[in-house]
Amino acid sequence: MAIDKSLQTGSTAMLLLQLLEEEDMYGYQMIETLTARSNNVFSLKAGTLYPLLHQMEKSGLVTSYEKSAGLSRVRKYYSITPKGTKQLQQKRQEWETFSGAVNLVLGRGRYATW
Repeated sequence: MAIDKSLQTGSTAMLLLQLLEEEDMYGYQMIETLTARSNNVFSLKAGTLYPLLHQMEKSGLVTSYEKSAGLSRVRKYYSITPKGTKQLQQKRQEWETFSGAVNLVLGRGRYATW
């Protein structure tokens, strides 16, 4: 089933911060991990990912560094900052409140009567 892209827009940064909380990653690695973990629901293109990462870096949520990846190949890795960790915690709480409310309205919450 195709998912409306507008539903994904607000959660992409939170998902990337979650990945980076677990380990430092380079861009393509983030794309592949996000795609695999979401059963192909979240499939970012480089043209979407890198501007978002640059914005997050400018905001102080992530930092980047270069690391050799073999014969003369260098990859740019991203790492979550303490500010990014705090932002992730806040976004998780917002998501729990939002998704819980949606589930209640849809009748799938603990107060559902049908």
